[in-house]
Amino acid sequence: QGAGFRNLVVVYLGGGNGSLSMLVPYRDPFYASRRPTLAVPAGQALQIGSDRAGNELGLHPRLTGLRTIFNEGRLALIQRTGYENSSRSHFEGTDIWSTANPASVQGPGWLGRYLDSIPAPVDPLAAWNTSGETPRALQARLVAVPSIVNASTYAFQSPNGSAEVEPERTAATRMSSHLPVHRPHLAFVNASAQAAFATLDRVATVGTYAPTLVYPNNGFALALRAVAGALASQIGTRVFWVQTGGYDTHAGQNTINGTYATLMSTLNDGLTAFYQDLSNQGLLNDTLVLQFSEFGRRISESGSGGSD
Repeated sequence: QGAGFRNLVVVYLGGGNGSLSMLVPYRDPFYASRRPTLAVPAGQALQIGSDRAGNELGLHPRLTGLRTIFNEGRLALIQRTGYENSSRSHFEGTDIWSTANPASVQGPGWLGRYLDSIPAPVDPLAAWNTSGETPRALQARLVAVPSIVNASTYAFQSPNGSAEVEPERTAATRMSSHLPVHRPHLAFVNASAQAAFATLDRVATVGTYAPTLVYPNNGFALALRAVAGALASQIGTRVFWVQTGGYDTHAGQNTINGTYATLMSTLNDGLTAFYQDLSNQGLLNDTLVLQFSEFGRRISESGSGGSD
């Protein structure tokens, strides 16, 4: 309250993250008996305390950085979230969380509704999707959200060579300035082009961002690095969407040394670097990271060494 700005970074774990492998009730006898090969051993869980019922909890052993953040009072873990009659469909589950309406998944997403509430004119960089396709949560009725996967390659391209880029961009900008009232489809296309041209130079500053530390060399961490660059460069974006997949672990989950452990390392290392970078930049108190998945996974492991 009272700050000049606030930033929201939504991190989506695609596929249905198994929360019992991430936040572990490591002394619960039912947990161990129903997960004979998937359970995180009590001696390896990173203890963080107990829930209100007195059940001892620990983080996955790869989440060392997140435990440090938790111990600093900067990380909250919310258990048993959901809605009645939970859908087991990845698509419907994602739509329900995206629209925040279990009764009807029609219409824009919850972030899109927020963007629609901003008084016009809305900055074309008010939100930034770092993935290839616009997620349902960001779909709005009035506001278009750019999908910028790589800030370094987000530029005006000319088929005629680099010498022609600037004059062609100038000409294209002039052509898109015409918004004919009697031709709404052309007006929509030209307005979208105007918005794209208006973002080019600001996004270019993110492409040259020099972080305060080295980020891991993977898509998830590099997306977070771009978010940090956008925040540090103050280009005007306040809502960011970052996602990473691979959490549909029906088989071969390998909680400790395999597939799931790799997922936890990717999540931990990326978020820890992002946290430290923002802390070094003095941006931590103005930024909230919200992480979620479309649903969790069953307590009992499957016959194929995973969880459904």
